[in-house]
Amino acid sequence: MAKFSISVPGSLAGSVKKYRKKQRLRSRSAVFAEAVKLLQSRELETPYEAAAAEYHKSWEVTSSDGLANETW
Repeated sequence: MAKFSISVPGSLAGSVKKYRKKQRLRSRSAVFAEAVKLLQSRELETPYEAAAAEYHKSWEVTSSDGLANETW
């Protein structure tokens, strides 16, 4: 486990406290861990959007798993 010491404005500190209580998290560290996870998932949005843009209808034929659709 890594340990960080951070400083945040009072308004954010209040938000962290409220979020911790509302979500019944054990510590402020748990709040920040959730925040970092959200940042990580947000960074994945662009690559996922790019992959979705590469989708082509012709791939539907190749993704079929049934033998009933075989043409040979």
